Amino acid sequence: MLSEIKAIYKNDPAARGFEPILYPGLHALVAHRYVAYPLYRARFRFMARVVSQVTRFLTGIEIHPGAKLGDGGFIDHGMGIVIGETVELGNNFVLYHGVTLGGTGNHTGKRHPTIGDNVIIGTGSTILWPIQIGDRVKIGANTVLIMQDIPSDSTVVGNPARIVKRDGVRVEG
Repeated sequence: MLSEIKAIYKNDPAARGFEPILYPGLHALVAHRYVAYPLYRARFRFMARVVSQVTRFLTGIEIHPGAKLGDGGFIDHGMGIVIGETVELGNNFVLYHGVTLGGTGNHTGKRHPTIGDNVIIGTGSTILWPIQIGDRVKIGANTVLIMQDIPSDSTVVGNPARIVKRDGVRVEG
């Protein structure tokens, strides 16, 4: 929990004093990390879902109890965020409101994205399929990313998504 509080102070210039303990993103991450995910791993799937649904009701943030989330994550505002069952999010992620990390249908196995460390995902972005997003990637607001892996150190924008910067160099196209 301490890494998430530090992430709030690092990523939100409006965070002052004890205010971060009121952030719904912190509540959702703590409920997931310390209650829902451990219950899910212990095969108490129904109870894990109850915790995730209560958390969703209270925060507007839906995190499937099976999702694997790294340390130091920050969810800003959070309303409307959906994180699917087989999502893997690296350390020090930043998610803005309306982000969907979703699946592709009813098939089994890995069906949600895997996202590296130090990734920022902008407001309203949709990332679908079991794709790979590298480390230190920035995904712009309202980007739609489907069936396209993104290498580390890239900036991605648009619908459909396109890489506009790679390794600090602007990409033409």
